Amino acid sequence: MKIKITSDSTCDLGKELEQRYNVGIIPLSVILGDKIYSDGIDIQPQQIFDYVAATNTLPKTAACTEEAYAEQFAKYLAEYDAVIHFNISSKASVTHRNACEAAKRFDGKVKVVDSLALSTGQGLLVLKACDLAAAGKSPDEIVKEIEALRPKVNTSFVPDSLEYLHKGGRCSLAALMGAKVLKLHPMIEMADGQLYASKKYMGGLTRCLKNYVNDLAKEYPRYDRTRCFITHSYCEKEVVDMVRGLVESLFSFDEILETTAGCAVTGHCGKNTLGVLFISE
Repeated sequence: MKIKITSDSTCDLGKELEQRYNVGIIPLSVILGDKIYSDGIDIQPQQIFDYVAATNTLPKTAACTEEAYAEQFAKYLAEYDAVIHFNISSKASVTHRNACEAAKRFDGKVKVVDSLALSTGQGLLVLKACDLAAAGKSPDEIVKEIEALRPKVNTSFVPDSLEYLHKGGRCSLAALMGAKVLKLHPMIEMADGQLYASKKYMGGLTRCLKNYVNDLAKEYPRYDRTRCFITHSYCEKEVVDMVRGLVESLFSFDEILETTAGCAVTGHCGKNTLGVLFISE
């Protein structure tokens, strides 16, 4: 049975992995003023940074419509027997609802999965579905296994600044000012499809990221060793290399994948945000 795995662009896999695993990507729209772009196609994160610096406002994002999903699903079903599509958390966007409505048109040939995650937390589930499809699992078996894994996905990151979170209404002015004065960097985690701040790290970004990775190693001694993502919004290479070296020394992943966040995700977290994402046991 030929199964096509697809995802919204919010999975942040990057072109190389999309091609390696033959993942179909359906882009969200990113809106800068009166211009509408397709995430990952005709806009780059630097345009986000420039726009925010010039306007002091965040870009807007728009979900893929039901009709657009239906068009994409029909295209894939012309070549494949079934489609399994992944959305960003339903608690963060209406994309899941729209995809579900579109899937109803295809007599069960399209399965839609709410990742209850974002960025490569979502991407981890997408690639796991690709693994299962390659192993010969049926669409129903794949969805069942993926839904069992969802609560085990560690989706977390540490932002360098709270500016974008404040502009997006996810951080108070008092918290923003306090973070600047005290050099605080919160660890943002996802639980049950929603983001919340947990630990707070103090100091420069490099020091905070070292503590973050050490804390992950202590909190998750058992984990799926298949792969891990280091995903960031254009951090300096030496910072990413430092985090990678620490992950290599503290964990035993078969593969460590580095990706940069797409525009839909970058527009909410800002530059120099970094996360280490994997599936726990």
